[in-house]
Amino acid sequence: MKLAFALLKTIPAPKKNLLLAILLLQSIVLITAFFDIPIARQIIGFLYFTFVPGFIITKLLCLDELDGLETVLFSIGLSVAFAIFSGLFVNEMLPLLGVSEPLSLAPLMFIQSSLVTIGTVVVCLRSNDLSIFHSSEVFRSFNMFNVVSLCLPIISIAGAIYAETYESNLLLLFLIILISLFFSIVVIRKKLVTSNVYPFAILMIAIALLYHASMISKYIVSFGSDVPAEFLVFRVTQNNAHWDSIFPLSGTDLGYGRLNAMLSVTILPTVYSTLLNLDPNLLFKMLFPAIFSLVPVCLYKLWQPSLGKKGAFVAAFLFMAQDYFYTESLGLSRQIIAELFFVLLLLVIFSKKIKPSGRLVCFTTFSLGLVVSHYGLAEIFLFFFLAASAYLIVTKRHTRKITVPMVILFSVIMFSWYLYTSNATVFESFVSFGDNVAQQLNQFLNPESRGETVLTGLGLTNPSTIWNLFSRVFAYLTEAFIVVGFVAVITKRTSRRFEGEQIIFFTVTILSLALLIIVPGLANTLGMTRFYHLMLFFLAALFVLGAEFLSKLAFKQGNMQKLAVSILLLSIVVPYFLFQSGFVYTVTGSQSYSLPLSKNQISSWFLRSHFGYFNEHEVFGASWLPKYVDTRNSIIYSDLSSAYGVLIDYGMMYNRYLEMLSNVTTFPQNSVIYLNEPNVIEKVVFSGYMWNITDLSSTFVFTDKVYSNGECEIYKIP
Repeated sequence: MKLAFALLKTIPAPKKNLLLAILLLQSIVLITAFFDIPIARQIIGFLYFTFVPGFIITKLLCLDELDGLETVLFSIGLSVAFAIFSGLFVNEMLPLLGVSEPLSLAPLMFIQSSLVTIGTVVVCLRSNDLSIFHSSEVFRSFNMFNVVSLCLPIISIAGAIYAETYESNLLLLFLIILISLFFSIVVIRKKLVTSNVYPFAILMIAIALLYHASMISKYIVSFGSDVPAEFLVFRVTQNNAHWDSIFPLSGTDLGYGRLNAMLSVTILPTVYSTLLNLDPNLLFKMLFPAIFSLVPVCLYKLWQPSLGKKGAFVAAFLFMAQDYFYTESLGLSRQIIAELFFVLLLLVIFSKKIKPSGRLVCFTTFSLGLVVSHYGLAEIFLFFFLAASAYLIVTKRHTRKITVPMVILFSVIMFSWYLYTSNATVFESFVSFGDNVAQQLNQFLNPESRGETVLTGLGLTNPSTIWNLFSRVFAYLTEAFIVVGFVAVITKRTSRRFEGEQIIFFTVTILSLALLIIVPGLANTLGMTRFYHLMLFFLAALFVLGAEFLSKLAFKQGNMQKLAVSILLLSIVVPYFLFQSGFVYTVTGSQSYSLPLSKNQISSWFLRSHFGYFNEHEVFGASWLPKYVDTRNSIIYSDLSSAYGVLIDYGMMYNRYLEMLSNVTTFPQNSVIYLNEPNVIEKVVFSGYMWNITDLSSTFVFTDKVYSNGECEIYKIP
């Protein structure tokens, strides 16, 4: 900072103002951190560390031609990457100087502040354009629609807390209706909507949908995904204030090794939690979803040049309307970060504004971010890249957007990281996934080998109720529109203009979905719902094109076509969203699997086995275990949900120490039994099969109860 103040005299105004502003912000951040001022430290620190470093990098790269929205998105993406790689740099360098805890507050604050200050000085000395929002469309003419959309996250958080505290879903039901009405008005009443409404509305809707699910409990909810194990590897890194590239159990448990290689769930949350002194629960329940909410905004910006503002808005909303966006995605924190880098890579590739030098740096940075965030998404990106480059080579087309050197660069980054971290467990997982699919190829004529999700998507399973039938109808209509849109693009029957690389990505997406249907075991290996969510990056645009194509067939007049497109889109997207969110099932009293809307109507054992939802009594019991029991030298017995949920994230236990309870379990000496709320209150145990606790009562004869809080009990074999 002293160097920065010394240089003030040599820096002309208004460049001096930027340096002063950054120094002032840094001072505020340092003061709030030093005195640990609650709320201010978290809010100001999050805004600073998630925007300022990346903004300085955009100016260093001379990305002055980006508009305001692009500047914000690139700044946040580069800031997240900066947090990851500055943390990695500190983690690897400081131990060489004798620092045993490099990821503690002092080293992280010093490296962040120093690099930002140096970068700011360099920007002030060389940059001509220091404006933050160049021709911005985000914050200009803040109007009524922005105010309404700003209320959505507030209602969402209040509704989730109200539902958890008072067991009433009225506020959340109102939220779903409000989002549907707001979306409909924005699409229909074009004269009342200015261009700045679209990206801000998408951001607010995304935050509202994510928070209405993530805030339904004050503890981690897995939604059947990997967040308990992600939370564990993060806590190991946080407790050590150091990330070890070789996880202790990576040799015996490939799952932990794969997760430990992902800096998005090790170093990144450690950096944020240390700098902000943020509760780990809130880190995963609020900060990660806040970052994830930018993905649909990036998609809007990606498709705006081709689909127009309203078309891109509808495509982004369809991406958010699928329930995976605000349910299972919340259980995959590493994928949340990876999707941001994925869509930013697409923006870099298709942007016409970025200069070659800036394009190379951004491509490399976001590629590194994607590779160290999620191995599966990195594979998908490489597959798309290889397919596009192969097509361009065969057709002898030359393009600056996708080149062979870019493909080679990404491949080298990906395989280098996966081979040389965590004993190459990620690379070994690639091989195991391939073997899993190969072993099922002999089931080609067996439809069940494709998985229930694929069969349901093809209409080969029977709906359980009339409402499930209606839900499928609207889902099938979205699929039909996507196919129509793809045909329109391939046959050039649309007035929308797409670049050759975009058409290639459309084609690869459709072919990939076809492979998931055709190849046995592939959908189950990759996860059909997850894959379809990722493919909506491209399919959502085809959906809009399909609606436009059908409207043109029905109407010849331009005004009638536009009205027909809007009505057609709303008549499908809004009901699709109401079914996907669980709203229709909840208000009709049907079986609903929406955790936020129907938690109180779902059985307690299903809440735990399907959603990974646990109450505070179970969390307290799991947290008690490692403090007072030698869990590393004991075998812990529990039901299936606890073994894959609360005992991992809050009990800090590895799978190798966990065993399933059953009616034939024989407990060795010094073993421990953990019973959750359904085991204690409802007397049921679910471990693949449903057992009554009386079937296991004989196994408790020689046990000692060592812990009980009314809804959680722990027994120990002497």
